[in-house]
Amino acid sequence: MPEEPDVFQMYLEEMAAIEACGREENARLAEAAAGGDGAARNRLIEGNLRHVLELSRDFLGRGVAAGDLVQEANMALLLAASEYDPSDAAAFEAFLDGRVRDALNETVERHQREAKAGRRILDRVNLLQDVSKAMAEELGREATVPELARRLKMTEDEVKEIMKVALDALHALGE
Repeated sequence: MPEEPDVFQMYLEEMAAIEACGREENARLAEAAAGGDGAARNRLIEGNLRHVLELSRDFLGRGVAAGDLVQEANMALLLAASEYDPSDAAAFEAFLDGRVRDALNETVERHQREAKAGRRILDRVNLLQDVSKAMAEELGREATVPELARRLKMTEDEVKEIMKVALDALHALGE
């Protein structure tokens, strides 16, 4: 079976072939893009792809895949190229850097919140399994949902939701 191409590596190789914009070109292109010049906007985006790639590298190792970071940085670049107002005091580079860093920080924070929520759910599933096993040994039968709820000091709906999460995870593993 042939090995799948590394899409991220291919992207990096394509970036090497694109000429980056300098400060003067960015200023000229940003002005033209703000005036509605689509070709200038496209060149502004293309010429800053490598720059946002470099910015995204500062966020590696924070739990988000490199490809996801680059995708978020590129989306921020697209928005910055569309929303930049040359009459503002900030140069395009500063505006772009702020937009990209904000987007990347938000992505990392969202990922960390989701991971933390996932760990909490996993902890609850494990607790339910442990208590269920212990109660089965005590009672000589499987505990009912109301019995588990009382032991865990949860509502029956909470216990059912944890059971559903555990079953969904088992089904996902089986697929």
